[in-house]
Amino acid sequence: MKILRTYGSIILATLFWAISFIWFKIANEAYRPLTIVFLRLIISVLLLSVFLYATGRFEKIKKKDRKYFLMMSFFEPFLYFIGESNGLTYVQSTTASVVIATIPVFAALGGWLLYGEKLKSINYVGVALSLAGVMIFVMSGSGRITLDPRGLALLFLAVISASGYTLVLKRLAGDYHPIYIVNVQNIIGSILFLPVILGFELEHFKEYVFNPKSMIAVIELAVFGSCGAFILFGFAVRKLGVTRANVFSNLIPVFTAIFAFLILKDRFTAQNIIGMLIVIAGLFLSQWERKPKNPERSFLAGKTA
Repeated sequence: MKILRTYGSIILATLFWAISFIWFKIANEAYRPLTIVFLRLIISVLLLSVFLYATGRFEKIKKKDRKYFLMMSFFEPFLYFIGESNGLTYVQSTTASVVIATIPVFAALGGWLLYGEKLKSINYVGVALSLAGVMIFVMSGSGRITLDPRGLALLFLAVISASGYTLVLKRLAGDYHPIYIVNVQNIIGSILFLPVILGFELEHFKEYVFNPKSMIAVIELAVFGSCGAFILFGFAVRKLGVTRANVFSNLIPVFTAIFAFLILKDRFTAQNIIGMLIVIAGLFLSQWERKPKNPERSFLAGKTA
């Protein structure tokens, strides 16, 4: 049952992040990217704070952990969303998907260097195979992916930020409830974004006209993307470790394409299906293990989100 809850959590988190790309596209019809990010953070903070207050689950942050909460929030949502939202304006979504798919590689390196997380050779083969599947999935029929140095740099900022976030989260997840962690992360993220909003976005607020469809998409991003997905991911990292949990991010472009096919009526090709099957095969290999001597040990050694 525990293993089902763990993998169910990480798959559900991946689904939420995948459909977030669809909701972001809808929200972007009326609102600018940084405005969307700021609004979803504020809404998520209000929702989680009310929940924590009603259930009496507010916790006290230990003095030694304050710097880790600040580091985690600086990595994500602050740096990650700056890199991703701006990077997408310079490169095609296919290019972005391939770059973002390198997160498990950097996370695996960080998990090994900081926490001594070592996997079997077959697990690393699975990571590489999953990345190859993503590349096949998103490449055009010509086999080419266009690159823009500015977009590439911004997207790699997002990759490094996501990896750093996971590594810091791993250190905190054993001592704090995932819901509390996400709430603190979003509060600090909102504070960090406030000067950016005041400096670059404030003049555009007078141009906005209330758009129910786009606002509903922002709320969905807040509830499922900024709340649900991060809470579920934090739980999974606690159980699976940095590398195994992050490999599931390679499912995001696959799920996004499926949602785009169902909701936006985008085309689904045979190449997409082949890439998807390779990604799934890589995921199975990356999770392969016989019988862990101590399933909780790797989590207690360190953690990230």
